Amino acid sequence: MPFICEPGKVRPDVAPGALHHLKATPETIHWGYFDPSIKPALRIKSGDLIQAEAITHHAGDAPELMMDEAVTRIFTEVPEDDRNPGVHIMTGPIYVEDAKPGDVLEVRYLRMVPRNRYGSNLAANWGYLYKEFGEKERVTIYELDADYNTASALYAYDFPGKYLTPGTITNCPECDRQSALPGVRIPARPHLGTAGVAPAVDGRVSTIPPGLHGGNIDNWRIGAGATMYYPVQVEGGLFSIGDPHVSQGDGELSGTAIESSLNVLMQIVLRKDFETPGPLLETPKWWIVHGFDEDLNVAMKQASLNMLSLLSDHVGLSRNDAYSLMSVASDFGVTQVVDGKQGCHVRIPRDIFPTKA
Repeated sequence: MPFICEPGKVRPDVAPGALHHLKATPETIHWGYFDPSIKPALRIKSGDLIQAEAITHHAGDAPELMMDEAVTRIFTEVPEDDRNPGVHIMTGPIYVEDAKPGDVLEVRYLRMVPRNRYGSNLAANWGYLYKEFGEKERVTIYELDADYNTASALYAYDFPGKYLTPGTITNCPECDRQSALPGVRIPARPHLGTAGVAPAVDGRVSTIPPGLHGGNIDNWRIGAGATMYYPVQVEGGLFSIGDPHVSQGDGELSGTAIESSLNVLMQIVLRKDFETPGPLLETPKWWIVHGFDEDLNVAMKQASLNMLSLLSDHVGLSRNDAYSLMSVASDFGVTQVVDGKQGCHVRIPRDIFPTKA
């Protein structure tokens, strides 16, 4: 069977359906976990559109800039002991009618708009070079320029103590602000660091490590114009979004991206006509698969095997041909090294394959 429809085209059977609005409130978010027992925040049909709010758990790094009244409600009304075992504020879950284990949710990310003009990067205690920086944590606040689609550092400060509590609020007007990155402008590329379906387990699963369900993949290419495919593991799929970013590099070296809340427009389509071995990303130019493990070498091998499966099982290449093609035409990268399970991704250009009639 074909792996997917012609890229970029909306098939007649998935023309946009109803438009739903999903605001982030203490009643519609779950902080730090996926769990199949969560009551759905929204029920939809395949093809429906959802305008959803994704809130960063780092808004407290500059509360006067990044926290409005609705965000403040989440930070003050969700108890600290209910923000676990992970750290991310997840909006949802969304229940998709007739979604069953073995199906796939095709999530078309149509638009991602920053909620405000600011974002935060934390050089964190889980960052890759934490010890090399004397076990010191530092926050850099960025300001967004919508006219040029860039971000530039507004100020930085050393974080007092150790960042341990998700949603910590720092009163930086009382801290020692320092200049940072003078004259440097960073391309903005809004995307979701964490999104996925509920895993088929009993109890909470941390939002920190990525996995088969999606989760904290931290691939900056999961932005507007991209489509993600998530294997459904429980009835309804129970899809949630969070960990919004306005920019990030491959690796996410310091521990975070530029963390900032986003308003996300997406279409969710239920697919029963193919399988994917893990979270699969489609962009206008690439097919991208992922591999995750505590050992980066193992993550690299898993990504390799997932691409081999894509090319052999779905594109129709022999395994020998697929192996050769991967070596000469695909690009491997380190997605992130700071989420417990490290991530690798491998991409292959879509335009090298013959067009099917």
